[in-house]
Amino acid sequence: MKIHKIEARDLPDLWFQAVHDILDYGRRFVVDRGSYAGQTRLEYDYFIGHVTYPGSRPLIPDIPPSCGIPNPVEEAYIYGGEGYNRSYIEYLMTSRKEPSESYTYGERLTKVPIEGDKLKWWKENIGEIIDRREVDGKIVFEEQGVLYLNQIEWVIDTYKRFGERNNQMVLQVAHPSDLTLIDPPCLRAIDTRIQDGKLHFSSVLFRSWDLWSGLPANLAGIQTLKEYMASEIGVEDGEMIVESKGLHLYGYAEDLARLRCMKM
Repeated sequence: MKIHKIEARDLPDLWFQAVHDILDYGRRFVVDRGSYAGQTRLEYDYFIGHVTYPGSRPLIPDIPPSCGIPNPVEEAYIYGGEGYNRSYIEYLMTSRKEPSESYTYGERLTKVPIEGDKLKWWKENIGEIIDRREVDGKIVFEEQGVLYLNQIEWVIDTYKRFGERNNQMVLQVAHPSDLTLIDPPCLRAIDTRIQDGKLHFSSVLFRSWDLWSGLPANLAGIQTLKEYMASEIGVEDGEMIVESKGLHLYGYAEDLARLRCMKM
């Protein structure tokens, strides 16, 4: 297994290098199951990207007009605009979920039910096991008799209360029961770290990841989330490390990638 590593200055740089390199180093597979079953794709064995200035603008790729191809993601898709009834930021940072959706990242991050043994320990206020906090309507809130946790606000509050050297602050997206889903979440977790006065997302883990349009949209949204959290904590925005065992380029996008990289 080959681990492909990229050092990038900003998010568009990461995207371009990853697109450029996958044409040379990606392995061609047939998709056995999922959204594109039966199609071929180029895929890295394992991918790690380190971005030193992920907050540099623009956050999405800037395609030269001479390439004659559209941008893989529109800014209106990220922040909202004509043709989109929900922005990606809303999908990532709010609990809104449509009846047809089995999950959203935002629901997983901002509306997590406290249940089972954890709820029992919470109610019994067993301090040696559970970090019980007040039901404030923001970090912990109640709806229709169910107690919920907002992970984003919990992490912010914990850093503000207890300081920077804390290795517990991981934003969890994956559930063990996701194995039962036909299409489980691609984003699994976002690990956080404060170091040198900056909030870093030290591991943004995707199980499977569409390189052409998914990566730039996802990371623009995740960077916006990081900037919000850093501002609320009172630290500077920091670096980002991303990884995936399934960063890939679908067949339909391969010709577009060759045009962008001038590898026809």
